[in-house]
Amino acid sequence: MAELSGKYLVGVYDDDDTVLHAVPKLRKAGVKIKEVYSPFPIHGMDEALGHPRTRIGIAAFMFGVTGCCCALALMIWTMGIDWPMIIGGKDPISIPNYIPITFELTVLFTAFGMVTTFFVSNGLGPGTHAHPRFDERSTDNKFVMAIELGRNSMTVDEITRALRDSGAEEVNVKQF
Repeated sequence: MAELSGKYLVGVYDDDDTVLHAVPKLRKAGVKIKEVYSPFPIHGMDEALGHPRTRIGIAAFMFGVTGCCCALALMIWTMGIDWPMIIGGKDPISIPNYIPITFELTVLFTAFGMVTTFFVSNGLGPGTHAHPRFDERSTDNKFVMAIELGRNSMTVDEITRALRDSGAEEVNVKQF
């Protein structure tokens, strides 16, 4: 297996339906797929690859709640407790007056939080290296399935045959 580390078998597909239907077939045959790259998102590909449902919505909600709480705390403290002011004959702590700023800070915290979450969860940011590009055409019109040979117990010929049987136009070996 040491001689296979860093080697990938790359299957190139021409159609999104073909690659979507190939993933479960290959996984059922025992092939461990590293990733599928496509020029656009393919609905159902996450489930086909066995990725768990994302919890990013929970993170967005928590960032929004944090922004809402910070906005209310800031305005209640400054306008009602620290320096109470009566503006327009309204009470110093008047929640309806705080709604626009509360909304804005909720959106701001959610946006910044989600950008940060995206970068951290995907291993992006300063000091990180780009992932290898298995095939230049994956950003244009082809669908590329990358299979790390070191993680698979099947031989290269068996995986190549399985890729071809599943509809791959080309099968290449890449070394990174």
